[in-house]
Amino acid sequence: MSREANPVLDLPFDVRPDPDEFIQAAMDWHFSPETGSPYWLERAKKLDFDPRADVTSHQDLQLFPNVVNELRDVPAQDLVPRGYDAPDVVGVYESGGTTGAPKRVVCLADWMDRVVAWSVANLDAHGFPRGANWLGVTPTGPHVVGELFSRSAAAHGSLSFPVDLDPRWVKRLIAEGKTDQADAYAEHVVDQAAFVLRTQDIGVMAITPPLLERLTRRDELVDLVNRKVRAIRWGGTQMDADSRHLYRTEVFPDTTLYGHYGSTMILGIAGQRPGLGDDDPCVFDTFSPYITFSVVNPETRKTVPYGERGRVVMNHVSKSLFLPNNLERDLATRIAPLPGQIGDAVADIAPVTHFEDEAVIEGVY
Repeated sequence: MSREANPVLDLPFDVRPDPDEFIQAAMDWHFSPETGSPYWLERAKKLDFDPRADVTSHQDLQLFPNVVNELRDVPAQDLVPRGYDAPDVVGVYESGGTTGAPKRVVCLADWMDRVVAWSVANLDAHGFPRGANWLGVTPTGPHVVGELFSRSAAAHGSLSFPVDLDPRWVKRLIAEGKTDQADAYAEHVVDQAAFVLRTQDIGVMAITPPLLERLTRRDELVDLVNRKVRAIRWGGTQMDADSRHLYRTEVFPDTTLYGHYGSTMILGIAGQRPGLGDDDPCVFDTFSPYITFSVVNPETRKTVPYGERGRVVMNHVSKSLFLPNNLERDLATRIAPLPGQIGDAVADIAPVTHFEDEAVIEGVY
């Protein structure tokens, strides 16, 4: 139960609010002493502008500094808005730790319900079978993707079969030059997926591109997927255009292939645009206006023209969390959004080689 908020913050997931009205309501909520989180109320004292007076549109989110690195040390409780009298916390989730100590955000139930409902609608748009059993080869534990997997399976499918994945261990092994151990761990994960595929009626598989590639090295598993699995949901790392084309046309020609792109720092994902052809770039659309992207020149922070490449900036603006202007470690091509969407669509995702003075290691996620 939360204290009374502007109704525009609580609209059904498929009702798009007026973007300016939404931003203004969010600023009032997150920066009012009665409803804002302890973190933002304290952080606002260091800003050289007044969010409630000066931030009136999506464009104005650029005024905020990128504060994500502060989330490595902030007490998680301080991120929960005070307007929630008894917050229903789904979990505290951490970034992958690709570039140092992990950052943390708190996910509340009202947001999780909203993003899962949006995700399920996307699955329907791509023709995912309703009521199927799901196999998930994804991180769990402190990673929000595991929660999204289990809740999506429950909302759209039937039983879920998770295979645990520790991406930080793989990255550490690779960083230490222990590639043979990293390979052995990845094969161990594929072995676990194989046990499920052999014995269960699996209709949907969620998996990362590196592990999907490993799976395809085993003819038996390719045959099992083609015989049983009607849709594959991939994400976590990039999938290059050649691999995507090969999977769609030759390896799994009768299986729907659907990608998503996201970050723990937005507590969600962008979904692959429906209706793309085999030769089209894989375009991702956000859950606007709650999750928005822009593609910028990393030096000037100015938006690049459509069709050009730049770094991805991510924003999360919802009733339960406010985290704007986060310069991510990914490069992307800027794509025009669908009608009514706020912010940019993106395509051709690829990580930078170094970020925050750390080498970027993707590994299996």
